[in-house]
Parts: sequence; C-alpha cells; structure tokens
Amino acid sequence: TPRPGQSPRDALAPFGKDAPLLIAVTVLTSMETSDLRDLGVTLSPAEHAERLARLTQQCGLDGVVCSAQEAVRFKQVFGAAFKLVTPGIRPAGSEAGDQRRIMTPEQALSAGVDYMVIGRPVTQSVDPAQTLKDINASLKREA
Repeated sequence: TPRPGQSPRDALAPFGKDAPLLIAVTVLTSMETSDLRDLGVTLSPAEHAERLARLTQQCGLDGVVCSAQEAVRFKQVFGAAFKLVTPGIRPAGSEAGDQRRIMTPEQALSAGVDYMVIGRPVTQSVDPAQTLKDINASLKREA
C-alpha cells in the first residue's frame, strides 16, 4: 500500500522486475453506446475507451483493460509496450453471454492483445482443462 504522497509506482519499486503491472479499466466489454449514454457519456465505447487509455498512459500506468476491438488502434496510438488486457474473449462457437464486444482468441492475438480474459467458456465447460488445451492449440496454429 502506498504511503501518503507516494505514487503506486514508487510503492512497487522494491519488487523490481517482479512488480505487478499497473492497469486501468476503460469501458466494460458488456457495455454498449446506450449504456454509456445512461451514464452521461456522449462518446462511443471506442472513443471513450481511447480517451481513458490516453489518461492512463499520461499517468504512467502500464496499460488498460479494454475490448479486443480497440487493440489494433491502441497498439498504434500508445505503442507496443502499453499492455492490453481484454475480457470478452470467446472461442468460436461459444455463447456471448452478457458480453457485447467480443473476439475469438485467434482474432485477439492478431489484434495485438497482450493478456486475454477467457472466463465462462472455460469455467462452464464440461471439460475446462480440455477447453484450455484446445484454445492453446488454436493460438499456436495462429502464431
């Protein structure tokens, strides 16, 4: 925990190269334009996510949680070192559930995503271990 007046980055300095990443959240992948309007945001989800990502980078954080749809643009605008964590990753044939802005793992990899969040397609699978093996195999074919 940072001490008063100490930045989170400074608080992580003792961990050296093992320090966790400092990641901010942009727009939830379960949200769409109408949800943002309900919150008083007049930008599209992509525009608002980019605005928040820019603020995140200006604050010196390592990256953001964003939809995979924003990944290509964010890598171009913010650079390869800016980390992207993306929920809403759904293997082909999976139910979208409450997610609105989704991609397959292969599409996300091609888009430049650094870390994929794949929840229910694995946790609600009949065989979670096999599902993960299948996802890994598909990503190796893509790479």
